Amino acid sequence: MDHPAMNGMDPVKLELIRLAAKQTAGKSGRSLAPVMMALITSANKKGIQFTPQEMSLILDILKEGRSREEQNQIDQMVQMVRTHMKNNT
Repeated sequence: MDHPAMNGMDPVKLELIRLAAKQTAGKSGRSLAPVMMALITSANKKGIQFTPQEMSLILDILKEGRSREEQNQIDQMVQMVRTHMKNNT
């Protein structure tokens, strides 16, 4: 959560990211999908959209300290979320 790229980020976005990081602590890669969907939904309800760079940063934070297998699961989850988001727009 002390990533240099987070400096200067919108405080509301930072709070959403902190909440997501807290909710994902100790969870496996596959169980992150509901948390990511909740993060995106919560942001959208507040009129907030994450840039692709911010989403990459969030994923990097979520991957920190996880095994290669869990990182791969996170990547698969991201693909599922992206597919879901495309189908609902």
